[in-house]
Amino acid sequence: MKKLLPIILALIGIGAGVGAGIMLRPDPSEMAAENPCGDVNPPAEHQAEDEAAEEESAEKDYVKLNNQFVVPIVANERVASMIVLTLSLEVGLNQSTLVYAKEPKLRDAFLQVLFDHANMGGFKGSFTNSNNMNILRRSLMEVAEKIMGDTVTDVLIMDIVRQDV
Repeated sequence: MKKLLPIILALIGIGAGVGAGIMLRPDPSEMAAENPCGDVNPPAEHQAEDEAAEEESAEKDYVKLNNQFVVPIVANERVASMIVLTLSLEVGLNQSTLVYAKEPKLRDAFLQVLFDHANMGGFKGSFTNSNNMNILRRSLMEVAEKIMGDTVTDVLIMDIVRQDV
């Protein structure tokens, strides 16, 4: 009897939950009248914007740099935390081989930017707020343009993690 009681209580609880769900379910006609997601068919102007964005992205390649970037955060002359980033570059179509050819130089320059950002306190506190991230992206983009010219059109921060030690 002691083993049967929990099973009976579980069945009663499940039954009550299903019954309440059926009783409190909104009327299907009311749900059809109010679409919380908006129009199912977007206006023609939004379709044109989407098509233009698709065409633009079709003219771009994305190159993920092979290894992650590890940046130590130093406080009181010791490593207080580590930042790990994964970066990708947006380049013109069929220009990814140029990026891989200059990847060692890019990595060196990106690491210098990341170290400078860390030394200025860019990775302290709320380091993922939009102002800090925009400053970092802009600095990385400036360095990428110096090395690659117009080949690189954007620097994308794919992952960023801070591990406190």
